[in-house]
Amino acid sequence: MVTKTREGQLVETFVTLADTLVVGYDIVDLLHTLVDKCALLFEASAVGIILSAGENDELEVVASTNERSRLVEILQLRAGNGPCVECYTTGRPVAIPDLDVVAPQWPRFRAGALELGFKSMHSVPLRLRQTTIGSLNLFWDRLGGLGADDLLTVQALADTATIGILQERALRESGVVRAQLQHALNSRVLIEQAKGVVAYTRNSNMEEAFDVLRSYARDKGLPLVEVAESVVNRRLSL
Repeated sequence: MVTKTREGQLVETFVTLADTLVVGYDIVDLLHTLVDKCALLFEASAVGIILSAGENDELEVVASTNERSRLVEILQLRAGNGPCVECYTTGRPVAIPDLDVVAPQWPRFRAGALELGFKSMHSVPLRLRQTTIGSLNLFWDRLGGLGADDLLTVQALADTATIGILQERALRESGVVRAQLQHALNSRVLIEQAKGVVAYTRNSNMEEAFDVLRSYARDKGLPLVEVAESVVNRRLSL
């Protein structure tokens, strides 16, 4: 079997994200693809996305590679601050090469991140022109985070995904934008419920349960949220 080079994997990722520009893509699959590919390409220990459905709506965690990244992001959302939240509100990247010396205004985030074993992180905005809809957040169990070239690449991936989510038509129709993003948030709730069902029936943890859901969806060529709904409604047993 031929192993893809990092450059080959990067090209494949851009192609996958570009496919979202056509009609019929699933926004939830897009976001999970983005976090998975970023973890692989940039050797991140965890990657997660927070998203808002509209200007006055609360941020929500909609995709993450594992429970550790999701816990840190939830911690920030509950505290109302932190680098992932600041990245979203300012529309600018936030880099923390050493979490042990994180800014004093984020003590709760610092304590939670260090407790979970993270040592550095980098947040980039999900944005298109003046519109920012969330942030893409990478965590490492080592010091340093992203270099300058990798930061540009991560931002390009985030920008491409954002275009896929919003699209030009959606930018002109705010109701469509809201519907798209609200679908992602609602889908996340459904997926979490399905993970709980699978974890219970298989006596496994939540990450293993999520792998089962995604593997089934990919094997059958089905949207992840459709599989999750079938599991929750007991039409499908995994």
